[in-house]
Amino acid sequence: MQRAALLDAARSLLSDGGTEALTFPALAERTGLARSSVYEYFRSRAAVVEELCAVDFPVWAAEVEAAMAEETTPEGKVEAYVRRQLALVGDRRHRAVVAISASELDAGAREKIRAAHGGLIAMIVEALRDMGHAEPRLAAMLLQGVVDAAVRRIELGAAEEPAAITDAAVSMALGGVRG
Repeated sequence: MQRAALLDAARSLLSDGGTEALTFPALAERTGLARSSVYEYFRSRAAVVEELCAVDFPVWAAEVEAAMAEETTPEGKVEAYVRRQLALVGDRRHRAVVAISASELDAGAREKIRAAHGGLIAMIVEALRDMGHAEPRLAAMLLQGVVDAAVRRIELGAAEEPAAITDAAVSMALGGVRG
């Protein structure tokens, strides 16, 4: 229960204040533990980040996969892939993963994030293959780039409404730059 409380506190800290807010004293304060007790659960900030990725990213990916499974056409799957990821932008788990992705992490934590993103990209390859892409893995990586750019635009509080950013990202995904 303490480990779960620490992870929840880490999500809140990352969501509210970004990576610089994730400190052991802040975790201790949020959970009511002594700072030394935090070290009993995690040896470093990177270890907290790695565990958050291990716990939260699969849940996030499962939500995207479930949205895609409800669709019957490749185009519908692509649209669901984009829309569900962008709908999750307001979720604390997502905000924590975005904050984590932007931070300076050790090689092990960066590799876990890369592997998790690779699993997300792998979800859409078949739909892109079914749409006739000669290089569906490359297309999937580029599609994820569109999603990532839209996420950053929403996170920055851009002038456009999140729904408009989402619609533009879907349009780019399905129609390319011709619109």
